Amino acid sequence: MSSTDLSRHTPDTAAEPRRDSPDYIKAVPLRHPGEWASAVVIVALLVLFLIGAATNSAYDWHTYGQYLFDKRVSQAAMITLLLTALAMIFAVILGVLLAVMRLSRNRVLKSVSWAFLWFFRGTPVYVQLVFWGLLAVIYKQVDLGIPYYHQYAHIQTGTFFSAFWLAVIGLSLNEAAYMAEIVRAGISSVNEGQYEAAKALGMSWGQTMRQIVMPQAMRVIIPPTGNELISMLKTTSLVTAVPYSFELYSRTRDLSSETFNPIPMLLIACTWYLFFTSVLMVGQYYLERHFARGASRTLSARQLRTLADAQLESGSGGAR
Repeated sequence: MSSTDLSRHTPDTAAEPRRDSPDYIKAVPLRHPGEWASAVVIVALLVLFLIGAATNSAYDWHTYGQYLFDKRVSQAAMITLLLTALAMIFAVILGVLLAVMRLSRNRVLKSVSWAFLWFFRGTPVYVQLVFWGLLAVIYKQVDLGIPYYHQYAHIQTGTFFSAFWLAVIGLSLNEAAYMAEIVRAGISSVNEGQYEAAKALGMSWGQTMRQIVMPQAMRVIIPPTGNELISMLKTTSLVTAVPYSFELYSRTRDLSSETFNPIPMLLIACTWYLFFTSVLMVGQYYLERHFARGASRTLSARQLRTLADAQLESGSGGAR
């Protein structure tokens, strides 16, 4: 690429060709009246919807403002966050283990991992949570010891497992099946030559995974994991099947009995969910940008200016 071509790509006005030079091209942007017309129509429809929602008495905005920061709602929102965090932590740990089992050469480990994914991905999460809620009915007591010979301990499932932890277990096991596939896809995306190079350097399997494979796999793992985290936040509304009724959706639904109007309480739940998902999306953006460092080959404006200046200096030096 010549210095003239580079100067065309740099935003530095000093490197641009002069107006009286033969290389100067006056670019006229094309007009798109259809795009502007459609934008005006969309904005007009949005304004009409907002005006209609603001004047519609069914939304009951007074009740919405009264209960939006109610202590009971904020506590339920924190419980929803706790459910999401615990379920995702356990799901990621179990998902990594299942992914390693899927990639193992041991047929037993591979088969067990495949069977786990087959069941938990093939059945609805709501049905799974219902079964976890019936755990005390299905298994009233768990005996630890030698089967048919001697039991060392007896666990009463109804008293040992609370509804909160049954909800965490149900969400974690379901999410672990999806995380296993995400982690497996990320690990499989790393070129096999990376493993061979690490082996040639005398690195152990753990060092290879920690220092070479996982940093590259995270570029593939982070985006779908962020989506799964946001999905988990909303899936917590299904823990009423356990039953557990102290998270955000259940609490706002119960509070609707005080107002005799469920619409503002549903709007409050949506507001809190949107707030949490927005924060998570911002965090996901910065994580993706962190692990994408060095992966992009597109030159920035500053890099283009530096390259153009270097080309101009080399050209002037050669002319001397």
